This record gives sequence, C-alpha cells and structure tokens, in this order.
Amino acid sequence: MGTYLNPGNRGFQVITNGIYVDKTGLIDYVNSTVNTPFRLTSFSRPRRFGKSFAAKMLCAYYDKTCDSRFLFEGLEISGKQSFEKYLNRFDVIYLDMTRFISQSRTKGNNVVIDMQMAVINELREYFAGCVSEDESYLPDAMIAISHQFHIRFVVIIDEWDALFREAKDDISLQEEYIQLLRGLFKGGTATDETIAAAYMTGILPVKKYGNESAVSDFKEFTMTSPAKLAKYVGFTQEEVKALCREYHMDFEEMSAWYDGYSFSRIQHVYSPNSVMNAVQDEEIQNYWKKSETFESLKQYIEMNFDGLRDAIILMLGDQRVQIDTGTFQNDITSFDNRDDVLTLLIHLGYLAYDQTRQEVYIPNREVSDVFQSSVKGEKWKPVEQAIGQAEALLEETIRGDSEAVAKSLELIHEECSSVLTYNDENSLACAIYIAYYTAKNYYQIIRELPAGKGFADYAFLPRGNTDKPAMIVELKYDKDADTAIRQIHDNRYDGVLGDYYGKLLLVGINYDKDAKGVDAKRHSCVIERA
Repeated sequence: MGTYLNPGNRGFQVITNGIYVDKTGLIDYVNSTVNTPFRLTSFSRPRRFGKSFAAKMLCAYYDKTCDSRFLFEGLEISGKQSFEKYLNRFDVIYLDMTRFISQSRTKGNNVVIDMQMAVINELREYFAGCVSEDESYLPDAMIAISHQFHIRFVVIIDEWDALFREAKDDISLQEEYIQLLRGLFKGGTATDETIAAAYMTGILPVKKYGNESAVSDFKEFTMTSPAKLAKYVGFTQEEVKALCREYHMDFEEMSAWYDGYSFSRIQHVYSPNSVMNAVQDEEIQNYWKKSETFESLKQYIEMNFDGLRDAIILMLGDQRVQIDTGTFQNDITSFDNRDDVLTLLIHLGYLAYDQTRQEVYIPNREVSDVFQSSVKGEKWKPVEQAIGQAEALLEETIRGDSEAVAKSLELIHEECSSVLTYNDENSLACAIYIAYYTAKNYYQIIRELPAGKGFADYAFLPRGNTDKPAMIVELKYDKDADTAIRQIHDNRYDGVLGDYYGKLLLVGINYDKDAKGVDAKRHSCVIERA
C-alpha cells in the first residue's frame, strides 16, 4: 500500500470503528458507472458533510492490494448485486488536494508539479520498468502502465477545488491544474484506456468559464442539484431518528439545530458533522461555530451588490428569496451580482436551496446563529439593534404589556425596514421574526401553523428546557389588534395548542399601512391569556 497509489482501507476502518452511519449505497452508484461513458462523477458538498469519509470508503472498496470484505459485511452495499463484481479489483490513485497544497506551500513549490511527481514516483516503484525516469506528466505515466499491463485505474480526488479556494488569485496555477484534469479526464482513447472510474469531491462544482465546464465529461451532483445522490449529501431524517433512539438524544432538538436542507427526493437532510458531534458529546449545541469562524461568512454578505443585504435581512426574518444560480462560475472570486454570492453560500452550506421554487433560505438554528454573529458593525446596525432588543420584547410579551410590545415593534419594524420596503406585506412578518429572534432559544417557531379553520401566522411552541408559555401571534393590516384576537378565537387556532391552556398567550398585532400624520407607522397590540 502507498500514500497515493493503493492507499488501502486504513482510513475507512478508522471511520467504522466510531459511531458510523451507513452510506455505502454510494458505492453501488459508482459501480454502475465503471467502464461506461458515465464513469466520471463529481459530488460537491459543504465542509462537515462527509466528503472525505466517502473518498476513504471508495478507496477501501476498490483497492486491490487489501481485503476489505470484513469492513462492508452487513452494510448496505453488501446486499447489492454489484458488491462482488468490483470489490478490491482495481489499482486506485488517491489525491488529497489539501495535503498536496499544504506540503507544497511549506516548501515553496508548485503544487501541480509536486502532486504529479509524488504519484509518478509511487507508480514507478510499483510498476517497475514501466515509467521512465524523466517522465513528469501524470496522464502519460498512466497511459504507459495501462498499455503494458492492460489495466484501468480508479481515480479518487478529495477536495478537488482546494486549489481554487487556497490559491484563489493565482490564475496561472489554476489554469495549470485545469489542464492536468483535462489531460486525465477529457475523454478520447487515452482516457478510455486508463480510467475505469473517477470520483471527485469538493465544496464547489467543477469550475466554469462562461457557460462551459472546464472539465465537461463529469456527471455532476451538487447542493443545487444532487439528483439521485441526495440521500448521501448528509444524514436523512430516518438516520438521525435511529441515532437519537440509540443514544437517547432529543430528536426534536436535533431537528431544530441541524435539519433544514431539502431536495426534491429527500425532504429532510441534516448536517452530519454536527449530528455526530452532538451524539458523541451527548449535548446539542452549535458545532458549526467551532469549525469555522463567522468572518468567512461576513466577507461575502457584505459584498457591494444591489439587493444582497435586503436578501440577507429577509432570510434572517424567516423569509425565502428567489435566485438564479445559473450565472455562478463555481469559484470564490468571479461574482457579478447578488445571486452569485447567494449561490456560493448554498455550496458552502450557509443557505439551503429549494430547487423547485428556486428559492434560498437559512436552513436551521445552528446556521442562523452564525448569521447573527456575522450581521454586526455599521452596515448592519438596524438589524443588530433589533436583535439586541429581542429578549426584552419577549419578556414584555410574556408580562402582557401590550403597549410596550407595540412601541418596541414600531421601532424594530422601522429599523429592519430601513433597507426593505416598509409597507411591503412581507416586511412586518420579517420584522416580527427578527423582533422575537432570541425566542428560538426557548421556542420552536412555526410560521403558518395549520390550526382550526386556517393557519396561525406564528405559533411559538415551548421547548423542553423552558417554562415559558406557548404563544399564537396573529398579524393584521389596516384593521385593529382586536380583530386579530377575534380571528384566533373564531378560527379556533388555540385548539391545536389545547395542551397549553393556562400557559398560552394570544397576541394580536395590527399595522395601519395607510395611516398619516401622528398615526403613521403606528402599531397596536392586544395580548390575552388563554
């Protein structure tokens, strides 16, 4: 076994020795592509979403220098028809781009040249007498071996896009790297003879130049279109429920913190690293902040593109924003508009994407907390102040101080609407959510909860760690707060929260959009205790 050629199964064995969620079904998909026109697969996902785990799993399965049967017995792949066909049958070339970049930077060398020479040296030693001493181009070395030994390689590249992220301004180095990938995978007789299958994983999809992919022969699965591989993006709801049962964790809390990514095939996808840390620590908390600082998000959301800040505020207010992901060039420097920035945030995992509606949103409480940490400073002063007042507003509401709540909402609506259209119908709903922003520490907040004869605008359901009352909040425009309360009673919204009688608040809020003079922008509020 080598470092780059046939790395063995050690990495995957370590993974399965811990708390392990079976994702070996991915192997069956890759098996279906072997020695076919679709043998090149690129599967991009954010940090903390198991990319390297998958790469090591594939190495363990395909590497012919080891026996990995015992690692896969009882796992999903062992029940598939393709399991026996390719188990430990190939020479594997494994490229960990972050490792190459780290080594080359330490030495001040060219990472693309260093990477090729490191692999060629192992190929030369393993396939004695086949690769010439002066060979420095990896595709040619692989062709020479394939011709002499009549073999095809499985190539696995982990963090393929690390160079685009770490050397984002070195265009010459990026071009050199792209040319190497084209030499390996661009098709034609050479690739047909040398590559049985290839699997690339990274954060970004394959780099684009205009509308064209830099390496066009790859079948791509991404955070905007994972297709049939959606269940391998992260953990599914069933997988998280099973972990919660086995390790006695609170599933509802786990969902609030780590769920929220959704695709057409899989409606609930969880951040796997966070789930695993919570299970390991027996504590649900924000693990995203521990693995990445909020400054990395802040640099993007403060970019000077029209509509970007408005979109961020709307999403902080539990709204969704429609975008076009098609212009994104799949790097971290080529931005032309706000949608390019938002698309990058999808691939980084900061935003979730509804492919059907082409909308983005903040997926869960964990990521929402990172956004809250990022919206600080002069550019975000109104939102920062509104969130800062949220705890006091919640206490005013629980005390039943309707006048104080109305005045607080007027201020917060004004502050949040400094960059939004004040009288837009989503503006008040957005302001309400931001106004009660810290309430998510104590409540599950549900918009448009089905209840009685209609939908409650907001339902605040207490979490298990609080003794605060449940709340129903109904919003009205150009009417009055008493009307909002009557609607709660008439539609029996409180019926769905019947278990909370005695600890249930009904909150009616009205804003008169057309009021003038002293009544302009005035809010009213009525609070009842059910």
